[in-house]
Amino acid sequence: MKVGIVGRAKDTYNYERILNNLQVSCLTSLALGELMSCQALIFPGGGDIDPQLYGAPNKGSVHIDTELDLLQLRAFGQALQSNIPVLGICKGMQLINIGLGGTLTQHLPTHHLHTDSNRDLMHSTIVSKDSFLYELYGSSFPVNSKHHQAVDKPGNRLIPVQWCPKDSCIEAICHSYLPVFGVQWHPERLPSAVSPTAGTTLFQYFLSFV
Repeated sequence: MKVGIVGRAKDTYNYERILNNLQVSCLTSLALGELMSCQALIFPGGGDIDPQLYGAPNKGSVHIDTELDLLQLRAFGQALQSNIPVLGICKGMQLINIGLGGTLTQHLPTHHLHTDSNRDLMHSTIVSKDSFLYELYGSSFPVNSKHHQAVDKPGNRLIPVQWCPKDSCIEAICHSYLPVFGVQWHPERLPSAVSPTAGTTLFQYFLSFV
């Protein structure tokens, strides 16, 4: 098994580390040919997606890398066509949403609940009982958060399955029938001391589709 991480190597250490700890081979690349040789793809966290790509003016998006966004969207489209399992994390979840025709809230009024300039923020979440996350973690569990944007209109066939109870921010999505999953939090660095099952549980579930 080989998992492709669709990003720049300088930004993907934590994703590579957790996959290596699970004894899974991984490849960080933006080359479509290389990525399509992998059995699953992970879209990592990062800056904000260029709002032009979902037909919106810039209303608070920062740290935009349009070239990266376009390459990641191409890889996501190819993964859908090839039925390759996909996991999107933070920006990666938002990219999945854009790739399937959804939109984003570019700057949450409640962003202080989800991001801090120096560290992840921990907050509670509630989970849909008819979801993969409920099977893994139960009806509620804390997550680590570092984002100021969020899914607004879900993309085609995407189902929200987790929310922040304080502002109803969507914290996870899944496709209605394809092996496509997204979380707004960071399982690659979720502290085991805070959540006993930690993020490894989510990665193991995702890899079970390979």
